[in-house]
Amino acid sequence: MTPKISAAVIAFNEEDKIGDCLQSLGWVDEIVVVDSHSADRTREIANSFPNVRVIERDWPGHVRQKNFALEQASHEWVISLDADERVSPGLREDILRVLHNPSADGYAMPRRVFYINRWINHCGWYPARKVRLVKKSRARWGGVDPHDALAVDGRVENLNGDLYHLSFDSIHDHFRTIDHFTRVGAEEAFKAGKRASWMDLTARPVFTFLKMYVIKLGFLDGVPGLILCALSAFHTYTKYDRLRSLHRP
Repeated sequence: MTPKISAAVIAFNEEDKIGDCLQSLGWVDEIVVVDSHSADRTREIANSFPNVRVIERDWPGHVRQKNFALEQASHEWVISLDADERVSPGLREDILRVLHNPSADGYAMPRRVFYINRWINHCGWYPARKVRLVKKSRARWGGVDPHDALAVDGRVENLNGDLYHLSFDSIHDHFRTIDHFTRVGAEEAFKAGKRASWMDLTARPVFTFLKMYVIKLGFLDGVPGLILCALSAFHTYTKYDRLRSLHRP
């Protein structure tokens, strides 16, 4: 028999996306949504779905919030998602197949990003496998905010079905994310005693663009690929510029 599975989802002001996320998880046995006191209809929408348990909790950071959500799951097997992610039909079939006779403690899946009305197939953003299906007792979220990663104490195998990521609704939304992520990233780097040099401010952004647009074939994604690579370079510059500012007297 296929073991029971929980889904762990973190959310904050995601009324436009939480419904589709939970809809894609309709096949699991339990869904735990940890909400950081949303001011919109996120909790109301989540509570309208069967088998959903909503927990309100202050935001302690990406890693700690995701570990809390993982710990609240009732079942040993857990799939962890953000509110802007969806399980594709192919991924659902893969998960149900491997859980019928699991041979690993965790499973990684390719994540496909939808950006400016187009699926991104290059830029280093695909397949960009993410470990999201794990045995709760063998896994823990780690990394440095805002970049988290699910680590497994055991064997990890790959699945073929895509995890969909509807990351940005517009270029303006991407700029907002850059503003948030670079601020958090710079603060965490500052706490770790890191410093930014002029090489970080000049060479790193250029390398980021060339790596994504040329080496990772981002030019094949057309105009959206060009914009994505350019904004990723801007992201790199902004992070190190903010780190440098934190070290100024």
